[in-house]
Amino acid sequence: MGYLRASVDWARIGTIAILVFIFSAYVFAYEELSDDALHNIPSGVDDFDIKNGSLLAPILIPRVPGTPGSIAVQHHFVDFFSRELPKWKVDWHNSTSRTPATGDTDIPFKNLIITRDPPWAQAGDVSRLTLVAHYDSLYRPEGFIGATDSAAPCAVLMHVARSIDEALTKKWEVMEASGDAGLGLEEEKGVQILLLDGEEAWVSWSDTDSLYGSRALAESWESQLHPALSAYRTPLESISLFVLLDLLGAADPHVPSYFLPTHWAYQGMAKIEERMRKLGLLKGTAKKPFLPDSNMKSSQFDKGYVGDDHVPFMIRGVNVLHIIPTPFPPTWHTMDDDGEHLDLAILDDWAKIVTAFAAEWMELDTFMNQPLKEKSQAIRDRTEL
Repeated sequence: MGYLRASVDWARIGTIAILVFIFSAYVFAYEELSDDALHNIPSGVDDFDIKNGSLLAPILIPRVPGTPGSIAVQHHFVDFFSRELPKWKVDWHNSTSRTPATGDTDIPFKNLIITRDPPWAQAGDVSRLTLVAHYDSLYRPEGFIGATDSAAPCAVLMHVARSIDEALTKKWEVMEASGDAGLGLEEEKGVQILLLDGEEAWVSWSDTDSLYGSRALAESWESQLHPALSAYRTPLESISLFVLLDLLGAADPHVPSYFLPTHWAYQGMAKIEERMRKLGLLKGTAKKPFLPDSNMKSSQFDKGYVGDDHVPFMIRGVNVLHIIPTPFPPTWHTMDDDGEHLDLAILDDWAKIVTAFAAEWMELDTFMNQPLKEKSQAIRDRTEL
């Protein structure tokens, strides 16, 4: 990823973005999670162990697109969802491209699209919270792991999916039992996880040497039409918020609020962090809050942002919440970006914050009523037999 300044991209989203910001308090209003629900957000610390953790350890290998390491990590993602979360639908978006490093060879880029929608809803009628990370790693230096960039964010998203899965099932079962399902009394909301390939540049970051997977997916979704009379015309329009995680897992992260139109969502996540700290639920040692910019005024926002997988979606009008620290971790794009340099307590805190954000967005308060540790442990026990 790299820094970009003001450009015509902003002109393309300006009017829509301003309207979204003005009306966000009404359109996107949702209730805060209770303290009880926050207490029941599970830790993922055991699963983030860099040697034996079931979520993170298999990702801590080189993952250059088209290589055996990339394929192994793809299998890890698919196996996890098919084994532990079978109600989530796994789809692929495949593309190929040539790169400055590989000449005339077509490199495959494989995005995973993992979705959980209300069981009665049609695909074009669901507004989706979209949680995103890239799973590829740098081509050079050879052997680069990319623990913060972005193995750890991928593991966080797997943890989020598992942590809210049972609550989603309970909520939708209650709606079906009450006869409220599909009546249009409220917006149909689902969750979508994008694990994107080809974020990294192969030689030097540019518009054409970077974001291979996200550029292909955004272009495809812009032209892919839902059936007539659907609530949303395309998969792009179905994205209610594009939450991109990157470079997470280092000590003392400082994540600014990058975009005025989604500052309200940033404030919501920051409020969750603040509440969880006051309740003693975050265990990492941090000098300052991860998300310190809740009180930014509109005049303090400029038009600079960090180039990353959100850009192809943002220039097409998708609302983006970018969770990436600046300054970048000191290990960024060095061989030290490995498991040994992760702060696992900080990573677990991020997993709790993002889980709580997703649960709050999906209005799961009354359904997050018991810790999921026993269930997830039972699943792991069965797979080890």
